[in-house]
Amino acid sequence: MDAKPPAKVPAPNDGERLKIYFLPNLFTAGNLFCGFVALTKIVEARLLPDPLTGNVDWWPIKVALAFILLACIFDLFDGRVARMGGHESPFGREFDSLADLVSFGVAPAFLVHRVVLHDVFRDEYAAFGWFIASIYLLCGAFRLARFNCLSAMNLPGAGKDFLGFPIPSAAGLVASLTLFIIKLNEKEKDLGHWGYLLPVVLIFLSAMMVSEVRYPSFKSLGLRSTTTFLKVIVAAMFVGALLILQEKILYYVLPLLFTAYLLYGFIRPWLSRAWRREIEEDDDDEPEAGH
Repeated sequence: MDAKPPAKVPAPNDGERLKIYFLPNLFTAGNLFCGFVALTKIVEARLLPDPLTGNVDWWPIKVALAFILLACIFDLFDGRVARMGGHESPFGREFDSLADLVSFGVAPAFLVHRVVLHDVFRDEYAAFGWFIASIYLLCGAFRLARFNCLSAMNLPGAGKDFLGFPIPSAAGLVASLTLFIIKLNEKEKDLGHWGYLLPVVLIFLSAMMVSEVRYPSFKSLGLRSTTTFLKVIVAAMFVGALLILQEKILYYVLPLLFTAYLLYGFIRPWLSRAWRREIEEDDDDEPEAGH
């Protein structure tokens, strides 16, 4: 029997042309740029004790951590800007995932290897350090791929909830925790025993990113969102305290915020629907979807 000719792919109509929206993708480009700068600063860092003072110059690492956290801010706004303007597109989703893999996958994994694993696993055991760092990167890539597939197929896992811990939050936790540990050991030759906490956190976050634990996406929060007067006052006081006392409390507040979000996924199923709606500012009564 003759083989059937391959089916022809229909040519796209004019209305199906690739759409690239300027402002959302500009934020995504900022995210990618921050990830690249973070990588360059990690490479430039010379983490050797000064011959005179005996202290390590952590400044390049601090700059890298700041750019990872700045990438989190860009990532927070790119999707929100797209949704507010009704400009979500397949291109934006794919571009965002590629940027996320660099800023929140490659950069944090390379950071932890450069700061801790490089010194822990030396000589013939050096491969173990690279392997531990690569686990985080692989799990982050799988999590992004799973999210994109669920989004394209309109399945639970890309809606109001995130399925698995979001990779930007994982990178934010790694970056803020590293900043906190550096702050504690800034005048020492190394990070001390606290430094060994980073690889453990990295492995745990790897498992959480590909887990089935659900986290709120807070996508309903926007310019048109309403809230109570008390919440506005508390939020304003919190932002004001960060701006005024940033040098004193920022190192402690950031890891606490990311850790609270991580733990919230575990206690969330045990909360009543009213409590969850109050915490997540969700006024939608439709059934929840996963991310």
